[in-house]
Amino acid sequence: MAGNSKRKGAVRKDSNKARTAGSGGRVRRGLAGKGPTPKAEDRVYHKAHKRKQAASSGGSKPPAKRRSGAETEWIAGRNAVVEALREGVPVSTVYVADGAERDNRIKEVFRIAADRGVGLSEVGRGELDRLTGGAVHQGVAARIPAYEYATPMSLVERAHDAGQAPLIVVLDQVTDPRNLGAIVRSAAAFGAHGVLIGERRTARMTAAAWKTSAGAAARTPVAQAVNLTRQLKEYQEAGCFVVGLAADGDLSLPDLAADPDLATDPLVVVVGAEGGGLSRLVSETCDRLVGVPMATTVESLNAGVAASVALYAIAEARSSR
Repeated sequence: MAGNSKRKGAVRKDSNKARTAGSGGRVRRGLAGKGPTPKAEDRVYHKAHKRKQAASSGGSKPPAKRRSGAETEWIAGRNAVVEALREGVPVSTVYVADGAERDNRIKEVFRIAADRGVGLSEVGRGELDRLTGGAVHQGVAARIPAYEYATPMSLVERAHDAGQAPLIVVLDQVTDPRNLGAIVRSAAAFGAHGVLIGERRTARMTAAAWKTSAGAAARTPVAQAVNLTRQLKEYQEAGCFVVGLAADGDLSLPDLAADPDLATDPLVVVVGAEGGGLSRLVSETCDRLVGVPMATTVESLNAGVAASVALYAIAEARSSR
């Protein structure tokens, strides 16, 4: 009969193991509340707690930092690293894989890095694969720190410190980093005090932009604005005249350069994306729209070329007065 350990084939199992409680009690205890959630200022890891401590100790609010690029960027490949070092891209560290062939490009990397005081690190090839996200690095990669953007109004202050009328270039939805780099280079060449970009739908100061700028990015600041339209209005309130480059502009570039006031007063030049041009709100915010006259029926100029032509004309007009 059931439970009869004396029946044939029955096995009696004696266990000395400690008896455990059923799951019901444990689950009930796990579901028990732990009390109200502490306030943010009472959590030691929260920013509100640190602000409260700083206020209670009489400390002043730390100065706001300039907005940085999203993250550290990597340049992978022998030719790419050599070109970046030649053009003055701000490389923080060069990584070389163990056993990588020391050809002329690697030797040049070592030489330039030593001259510029750039750190050199030898790592395993697998580690270099991991660092570069599996890019074809050929045994060499360079790390670039996140770019530190200036504040928009610091460009005006830079001009005032130099005793000059501000000349600022604003890019509206220019998404090619090579165009950004070319415009930064032109801004440096023709005396502009900085370049302003938006935080969204625009190129960033990446390795490609640095290389195209040919080192000018180290001398000409690039600022970021959350809202370009709002920032243009702030420039206007600061006394700047805002002109936008547009194919259907009501003023030609030669006429702008011939105007003694527009050429010598604080000026902001807005450049739109190739093809799309200026966005509607930015276009409506500009004081005047300026067209670049062309001999043929070309629809539009490359953003970098258009900016260069405009800056050259303005620089010529300013130097002649």
